[in-house]
Amino acid sequence: MSSSTVPVVPTPAEERRKRRLALIGGSLGNLVEWYDWFVYASFAIYFADSFFPGDNPTTQLMNTAGIFAVGFLMRPVGGWILGRAADRHGRKSALTLTVTMMSVAALLIAVAPTYGQAGYFGALVLLLARLLQGMSIGGEYAASATYLTEASARNRRGLGSSFQYVSMTCGQLLGLGILITMQHTLTTGQLESWGWRVPFVLGALFAVVVFWLRRRLQETDAFQEEASGKDAHDDSTRGTLKALWQYRRQAGLVMALTLGGTVAYYTYTTYLTKYLVGSAGMEKTTATLVSFTALTLFAVLQPFAGMLSDRIGRRPLLITFAVGCTIGTYPIMTALGSASSYWSALGLSLLALVIITGYTSINAAVKAELFPTRVRALGVALPYAIANALFGGTAEYVALWFKSSGHETMFFWYVSGCALISLVTYVLMPDTRDAALSRAEADADAAAGAGAAGKPVEAVR
Repeated sequence: MSSSTVPVVPTPAEERRKRRLALIGGSLGNLVEWYDWFVYASFAIYFADSFFPGDNPTTQLMNTAGIFAVGFLMRPVGGWILGRAADRHGRKSALTLTVTMMSVAALLIAVAPTYGQAGYFGALVLLLARLLQGMSIGGEYAASATYLTEASARNRRGLGSSFQYVSMTCGQLLGLGILITMQHTLTTGQLESWGWRVPFVLGALFAVVVFWLRRRLQETDAFQEEASGKDAHDDSTRGTLKALWQYRRQAGLVMALTLGGTVAYYTYTTYLTKYLVGSAGMEKTTATLVSFTALTLFAVLQPFAGMLSDRIGRRPLLITFAVGCTIGTYPIMTALGSASSYWSALGLSLLALVIITGYTSINAAVKAELFPTRVRALGVALPYAIANALFGGTAEYVALWFKSSGHETMFFWYVSGCALISLVTYVLMPDTRDAALSRAEADADAAAGAGAAGKPVEAVR
């Protein structure tokens, strides 16, 4: 064999540097994607009356929350289209496409005319932008979850995948930070008149930078192995619904394990500020500061929980989350509704977010570990997006509907019920920590006698 055909094996230092760059590149792109997604919810209290006339603030917020929820309806579409693209053409190409779509959507919101300028045409532009954002984020979740998991060392997949929610939360923090800065530099009238447009302009600019960054990412070894032809499946079936149907049990697991986590996450993140303002009677600036501080600490917790799952497995963390959310939601939300100070609201918010960390820190890894490479991105994307469209995207709207009907506490039981369903799933499902994500990992298991030890290798079949 000539020297030109000998494969170049990277040194351990080069491998660590490659994984570090993949982690940074994937996370920064995810940060901007979710900044654009969440900044809509953060600034809704200032632009709601610009698109929907009326004297009832709750009704105006319900209208903007309805558009927020409609964006989730496009997430299954985006998950299907972009998940298929990620499985057929690579994680890198899908990540680049999602950030392009998000940039266009942010720009549309930034220039949308108000009701006073163009009637309900402005609301239509807002709706179209959210639909485009929904498609983008539907593919982003799957592409980033798959990329971060596959790009991590096998014994650090929990840690690597935890950065998905670190970057998601940092994107939200960036939006909240801009909101806090603008609240202290602009008057309420200026924010409601034109200030709310600024974060969307910035989001479009951030996305351009991330587009450049993602063009320079390296593809994951697992996808390159699948695409190279070594033990590869028929290319025509890769990333298709037909291929996914073979793993319909795993797809059902993704939906069930997502249900409780997504409802709880959106309750204590996007809805929290509105709840503190509308139910606890807290000032907007104070409520925003509570969210900002709590989410900062929440982001710091994610890698530690991810590392813990690499040691003890995924199920213990998932079960802890579901038990805590099932029995803790009613007392926490009730106490938050009567919180009279910054510190009391912060303490309760942190308690809730610590509980949710058991889900957020590792859910990306768990979902990716359930599927083989040829259908992994689609398998993560589509069932997750469906569960989010039905439950995560509607959480805020359901909460406001219960509030407007005079039965606000029923929403607390709704969140607990969703967590209970996920709890049953976590108890019955296998732990995925030791799943082999590539043929190379499966071969290493076989060589080490892992099959006899009961380590799952289903993910590479």
